[in-house]
Amino acid sequence: MTTDFTAETVHDLPPADLVLEDRVAGRMYTDPEIFEQEMTKVFESTWVWVAHESELPKAGSFKSTYVGRQPVIVTRDRKGNIHTMVNRCRHRGASLCEQRSGHANGFTCPYHAWSYGLDGQLRGIPYPEGYEGVMDKSGLGLKKLRTESYGGMVFATNALDIEPLEDFLGDVKLWIDRFMAQGGGYPIKVIGTHQFKFKGNWKIQLENTTDGYHFPIVHRSWMASVDAETAEMMSFMTDPTAVTHDLGNGHSVMQMVPEHSDLETDDGSEPLQPRFDPLVADLRERGVEEAEIRRLVRAVHGTGFNLNLFPNVSMSISFLRVLRPISVNETYVEHVALGPDGPAEIVDPVNRERLRAHEHFQGPFGFGTPDDSEGWDRVQRGAQGAPEMPIMVNRGLGREKPSDQGWPTSHVTDETGMRAAYQQWKQMMSDD
Repeated sequence: MTTDFTAETVHDLPPADLVLEDRVAGRMYTDPEIFEQEMTKVFESTWVWVAHESELPKAGSFKSTYVGRQPVIVTRDRKGNIHTMVNRCRHRGASLCEQRSGHANGFTCPYHAWSYGLDGQLRGIPYPEGYEGVMDKSGLGLKKLRTESYGGMVFATNALDIEPLEDFLGDVKLWIDRFMAQGGGYPIKVIGTHQFKFKGNWKIQLENTTDGYHFPIVHRSWMASVDAETAEMMSFMTDPTAVTHDLGNGHSVMQMVPEHSDLETDDGSEPLQPRFDPLVADLRERGVEEAEIRRLVRAVHGTGFNLNLFPNVSMSISFLRVLRPISVNETYVEHVALGPDGPAEIVDPVNRERLRAHEHFQGPFGFGTPDDSEGWDRVQRGAQGAPEMPIMVNRGLGREKPSDQGWPTSHVTDETGMRAAYQQWKQMMSDD
């Protein structure tokens, strides 16, 4: 293993050797051959997030999405089981479903009308004459990926012999449980999505979710646009209790507002922010009890942390950010707004407030995402120059210590989360 990169050697090193303890090679962002290996060694070899269970509310519900670059359909069958299947007819390879989501009794290929059930089984072939003795229909169902769920989060993998999802998540399960508590006593559901692309490598965005260092610099306009209480809440740069944990398997969590990490813990002493006064008044007029109002309104701002799940989804304060690699220098991102799933007369005003907050930061015309995207684009452009110069991920390395739970931990502005992700990447990209 080299101790650094040089212009002479950086192009010849195997991918796993491009990750050192405190730096990574910029070639990881720009080399098409590395990208092709990632699609196989990472995205086709581990658990990849594909849906939230609320997107599949009843039998026949489906969602079309991707695992890496493979198009898939996620369905709920009549027994309530969730399946993930490659969106490709077994006959001549045509895609079966071009709708993003909906409800169906099954899927029929538009080319030759082979039809499949919600569980992927081949149900019928038109004009079957000519197949006698040359094909067994029972073995020609859609290719299925192994699918498992935790806390409403649905994951799929091509690796049928991989460890169970709960083992892969490990200590992340605690943080998923906490994230899902932001329904204010109700389950969480998807209340809106929007998608966009940026001209950069997927790992640049992967780094961003637990990068507290950039927040007051990149998001100055957002900080100036919010009320004083919100700005004070997000002023975590010098807060010694704001930390980032390496949770194992490439996962990490950044606690920006530690006192809001567990919304189930509330002694009643923290006042609700004045900006929610109209919402509180609306809920009172609807006859909602004060204790329930407090739970719902206190959770409007989401949790106080960003949870990064390697390789493709983050649970960020109050929404999901899903990334999909398109090419070495292009990435598709989907933002998923979330809210409580309960009686409309109670949750509708809450979800309107949550959507407005989502639009204000994450939306395409918001104060957060456009600024982040500009930063991601610039990293990709800059990485084309001086390939021997590393990408530094050493901030806080000297003050990283184990937490009481044994998690490698440092300040919220440190690069603990990035080091966690890249060590997992290094392991998966190794030839061993």
